[in-house]
Amino acid sequence: MREAQRLAGARAVLIALLLLPALLLSSCSGSGDDGADGGGAGDEQVLRVLAGSEIKDLAPVLEKAREATGVRVELTYTGTLEGAEQVASGGAESSADAIWFSSNRYLNLLPGGKGAVATSTRTMTSPVVLGVRESKAKELGWDASAPTWGQIADAAKAKKFRFGMTDPSASNSGFSALVGVATALSGGGSALDSSKVASARPGLRAFFGGQTLTSGSSGWLAEAYVKAQGRTGADAVDGLVNYESVLLELNDGGQLSEPLTIVRPKDGVVTADYPFALLKSAAPEKRAAYDELAAWLRTPEAQQLIMETTSRRPAVPSVKLDPKFGKGVLLEQPFPASRQVADGLIESYLQDLRRPTQTVYVLDVSGSMEGPRLDQLKSALGALTGQGSQQGSDRFTTFRDRERVVLLPFAGFPMEPQEYLIAPGAKGDDARRRIRDSGNALSARGGTAIFASTEKAYDIAAGLKSRNPDTFTSIVVMTDGENTQGIGLAEFRRRYDSWPAEQRAIPVFAVRFGDADPAELKGLTEATGGKVFDAGSGDLTAAFREIRGYQ
Repeated sequence: MREAQRLAGARAVLIALLLLPALLLSSCSGSGDDGADGGGAGDEQVLRVLAGSEIKDLAPVLEKAREATGVRVELTYTGTLEGAEQVASGGAESSADAIWFSSNRYLNLLPGGKGAVATSTRTMTSPVVLGVRESKAKELGWDASAPTWGQIADAAKAKKFRFGMTDPSASNSGFSALVGVATALSGGGSALDSSKVASARPGLRAFFGGQTLTSGSSGWLAEAYVKAQGRTGADAVDGLVNYESVLLELNDGGQLSEPLTIVRPKDGVVTADYPFALLKSAAPEKRAAYDELAAWLRTPEAQQLIMETTSRRPAVPSVKLDPKFGKGVLLEQPFPASRQVADGLIESYLQDLRRPTQTVYVLDVSGSMEGPRLDQLKSALGALTGQGSQQGSDRFTTFRDRERVVLLPFAGFPMEPQEYLIAPGAKGDDARRRIRDSGNALSARGGTAIFASTEKAYDIAAGLKSRNPDTFTSIVVMTDGENTQGIGLAEFRRRYDSWPAEQRAIPVFAVRFGDADPAELKGLTEATGGKVFDAGSGDLTAAFREIRGYQ
């Protein structure tokens, strides 16, 4: 372990040195003037790229690319499914010249998806595999012989293996895992169709019975796993389904009490190939910049740097593969041929296959919320109940069957909680209507007791979890201001640290809105293993929808 930490430290220094020029250039840059960005390169070309958040780790590679080609990449991040729909609908044309997702497979299923791309370059690869605690892998025999997905499902059903995975409606790693597992459990050999999905359903239900950790992004899932080490019982996490690169980086990061054994199921995986693609709508002068950057990314120098800094496999066969990727040949699972099958699989996962969700929504209705802000809150709750037009992947963010929702409005103190169960069928529709009506009845008044109300939410959530342990339980706190009444952050953290481990395992996801103090909310979510979603003065509905991937 000391040797791994020493190597990880040396590697961190190397990456920091590579990033230093980028940081210096960024600190000296002007306001959008390509020739006044600290580098003095008047002929520098800029490519605006809509990308998946997982490629943030390419920063040192892109800085080297800038030095070599004079092409600077401006990245805007989005979820894979959401980004694909934006590209296919033409919504990305005004803000992006190119796209860079972990995969374009879902994009290619959408009407207009293939036609939106002028050309594409495969830049690197990473299969979605399994990382298992070393002792657990030995216990199950997976260190000596790779299991099938069916054997992994059997272990999950027997409660011998519990794992984390991202939400397939929000993250490509979860989507790829869902496709890979379903294909394998249906017998493999050909792409999924509706009959194959039906045949795989019992095995999928067994498999996802072992999922105890979820996330809207691959990176945050890794961070959550680090914080979850040592949990026992229903909250235990024995491993992760994630990109091979993320799992290898976890092993190199020096934060694990026990290394992960990389398990590559022998009946096949789905691999991300990270296509760097130019949009047809891009201005003609962007084509030359794209061609130069794409060509450089496939040079041996760039491919070696990508492999060393991100633990992804090179896309160029001539670059020697690092031994850490193993010696076996991976069997690639076919991808669904229709959007209907892909979306149906995601819908089935959310509504039926995975553990149900229960969430306490702590909603600020203090005096500062009066007017447009309160209207936005009502609209956001309405969208979660399915009110209005639900386009594309938005329908995956509405309240799901089997979900339990508690509304806890607060001002200067927490008010009376209101609990709803989204049962399948008409009863669920009625519960959604009642949630919408409760939201529309909210009125603004008084001060802001953020932490006293969050403490009350923990009491409620702990009770829910005690009654329903096999659930994803979380708290969402939305506020537009600073704490003015009740206990403060320091006292909340002191009390939180004294609670039982099962209660402390419940994360808080905070929505910063209006004039809310970012430091307060960061302190709250860092203490509780959650995350801040910044709505600012913008779209509160979008922030609530983004959180859905983490519940």
